[in-house]
Amino acid sequence: MTGTATKGIVLAGGRNLRLHPVTVSVCKQLLPVYDKPMVYYPLTTLMLGGVRDVLLVSTPRDTPRLEELLGDGSQWGMQIRYAVQNEPRGIAEAFIVGRSFIGESAVALILGDNIFFGSELSQKARAAIHGNRGATVFTYPVQDPRHFGVLQLDANGRPLAIEEKPPKPKSNLAVTGLYVYDNNVVEIAESVTPSDRGELEITDVNRVYLRQGRLDAVQFGRGMAWLDTGTPESLLQASLFVQTIEHRQGFKIACPEEVAWRMGWIGDEELAGLASSFSGRPYGSYLETLLADPSSTANGYAD
Repeated sequence: MTGTATKGIVLAGGRNLRLHPVTVSVCKQLLPVYDKPMVYYPLTTLMLGGVRDVLLVSTPRDTPRLEELLGDGSQWGMQIRYAVQNEPRGIAEAFIVGRSFIGESAVALILGDNIFFGSELSQKARAAIHGNRGATVFTYPVQDPRHFGVLQLDANGRPLAIEEKPPKPKSNLAVTGLYVYDNNVVEIAESVTPSDRGELEITDVNRVYLRQGRLDAVQFGRGMAWLDTGTPESLLQASLFVQTIEHRQGFKIACPEEVAWRMGWIGDEELAGLASSFSGRPYGSYLETLLADPSSTANGYAD
């Protein structure tokens, strides 16, 4: 990848029908996953990949609420902007909505309900972003791949085929909701024909790169966790997972203040100021602990 720094998009739109009635009045990205809003998790995944310029794409109703939560990102040494997707017309439409934001840059896209965790996350995300030569997808082995986009690899580990929710999958590698693309993705997304459900499918975009021989795959294995929070059951499971890790290991998952500080985007003074805004609460106490003993909670963050 060459040119300007890679930008990031968090797609936080959709109707969230599977979570009704919980999401009748609020988007799922504002729901808590244990002790933090859901949107913190995909946002910090991009941060761990070194992405500092981010666009949040959401609905007309929810965009102001997300902006109220996240602001302009300057508190974390970032720039966060916002765009509206009037109707859920597919993942690939995010590139069309974000055309002016992307400009001449490469772009990383993450779905707003995907949670990634593991010691290799930062290293693999940064390597994929800096080494991207067209498009990069991240895969994860699942027991029942019929519910996912499925990637098939050849004998050399190169992408061979990609199918959307195949009845008879040829692989157990599900394509997760994290993607990296070069600047051609905007033009490709605009050329894609809507599917039978009237959406611009991200699988169709990936197939264009596959035909061009410019699709790469990064495999997440046993040392990683990938959680989708689109149903009541999976949302509860994600919260319990985060609670278990945080209580047993003593560090927080998806804490943007910590990620920004460890990435060097903010300094001790800025972190202290953010900690004071949560004074008297466990979240603020955790940030204060970072300043008192920076090495005590380093695992799992930018290293």
